[in-house]
Amino acid sequence: MKRRRFLGVTLAGGIATVTDRADAQSTGPVGQTGATPRVGPPVDPTPAAPDPFELAEITIAGLQEGYQSGRWTARQVTEMYLARIESVDRRGPGVNSVIEINPDAIAIAEGLDRERKDGRTRGPLHGVPILIKDNIDTADRMQTTAGSLALAGSIAPRDAFIVEKLRAAGAILLGKTNLSEWANFRSSNSSSGWSGRGGQTRNPYVLDRNPCGSSSGSGAAGAANLATITIGTETDGSIVCPASANGLVGLKPTVGLWSRAGIIPISHTQDTAGPMTRTVTDAAILLGALTGVDPRDRATAASAGKAASDYQQFLDPAALRGARIGVMRKHLGVSAKVEAVYQTALDALRDAGAVLIDPVDFADPGPLGAAEWEVLAHEFKAGVEAYLATLGPTAPHRTLADLIAFNEANRDREMPWFGQETFELAAKTGSLQSPRYRQLLATCRRLARTEGLDARFTRHRLDAIIGTTGGPAWPIDLINGDRFTGGCSTWSAVAGYPAITVPMGQVQGLPVGLSFMGRAWAEGRVLGLAFAFERVTRARFAPEFKTSIG
Repeated sequence: MKRRRFLGVTLAGGIATVTDRADAQSTGPVGQTGATPRVGPPVDPTPAAPDPFELAEITIAGLQEGYQSGRWTARQVTEMYLARIESVDRRGPGVNSVIEINPDAIAIAEGLDRERKDGRTRGPLHGVPILIKDNIDTADRMQTTAGSLALAGSIAPRDAFIVEKLRAAGAILLGKTNLSEWANFRSSNSSSGWSGRGGQTRNPYVLDRNPCGSSSGSGAAGAANLATITIGTETDGSIVCPASANGLVGLKPTVGLWSRAGIIPISHTQDTAGPMTRTVTDAAILLGALTGVDPRDRATAASAGKAASDYQQFLDPAALRGARIGVMRKHLGVSAKVEAVYQTALDALRDAGAVLIDPVDFADPGPLGAAEWEVLAHEFKAGVEAYLATLGPTAPHRTLADLIAFNEANRDREMPWFGQETFELAAKTGSLQSPRYRQLLATCRRLARTEGLDARFTRHRLDAIIGTTGGPAWPIDLINGDRFTGGCSTWSAVAGYPAITVPMGQVQGLPVGLSFMGRAWAEGRVLGLAFAFERVTRARFAPEFKTSIG
């Protein structure tokens, strides 16, 4: 979740290689206090530019062409990415985005090479290396921890549904990415991209800048070319914000298009995983490969007949011609510099034939944000305890209260910079059967759907609504926490509707993105619009790993 501060809201009273970043940084065994808090590898004040990388900015199609021509094998590509992670992430600039390497990655690649040699390929993801966020279960030799030392050593008993689909599609699970611990739902004063297990992830564009959260590692790793594609998760902003801040395409699907089974939760009404890629085409390929009805996630039943297995069919360069697009103007909270980039993007949309309904404004988001926060607190307590139960009777923690106690007992390592007041507030909430929760959930759906997005889509006959995804990345501040610079994610997040961010420009070397929000299950339409916008603007640029601005 991209955490926000809602003033006046209270829940009180009612509510074979070194595979682990933590091991590599030698902070002592779990349970030992007094260790040095993790920040991340030191940043060289004058870092050398990374060596030229043969796979830089490679797309899925480009990788497949290389395989088919015999230029590379999947093993060679995997080895190149592993070397890139070592030189750029763990040494060199020190982006610190990969929390763990899959010790079986090479073996997986070799098996896929044998299949290709035998004339068998599984589809467009065959042999494609991918990094996934460390709140997504893998039943292998990798841990799933949400970045918390409380779950260090936890091996999931079963793959997440989307991981099962990735394996079946022939993707190579290269490793897991760092994240804002517990997906940014532990404290209101946290630094996005910091976890007790992984330390602080940095923005590869400017290393003293924040990568945004909570899918910070997936965003930074994708931008730094540490994998061909990455996956993040979002409750509110945690795919689109790090995608925007790291110059990526990030797609938050309709809730239920991808199964959430096997993903450490915050909210069963808002959570979803989604693609984080360098192009819209790659997002479309990954999106279609992981759809499907899953009995372990009831929300996916609604996707039957609405999901596609191939979203590339919607990628029309002329999709903007005649498209009716609503323009958000108020409550963006962004700077004049970002507004100028936004205006340039609007001009590009008009030039491409879009019909802009400007403005399409929303009510004061305060009441929606306040209701959302309480809903998430209720759902987190129930959801995280249900997840802990899946780890079996020998798991060391069974309740949210157990996690709170662990953090207190390991304060030096888990809470050196910020606390766990969000955990503590969530622990005081009532059940999901309480009248308070049901009332709050109804308020969220009314404000975000009926009186929010649905009303505007219908009234103006819109294909999409656009807004700035956020401002440029802010400086990392472990003492004071995040300083979010605007955005529009809450409407689609609370509604459970799709949103995609695409690079639209930069402010002093820092990327900013444009969001397209659609109706439920309208992924094809927003992908088409985003693809056409990408084609006419070509705004993505690769990071240079600058130490600071100026």
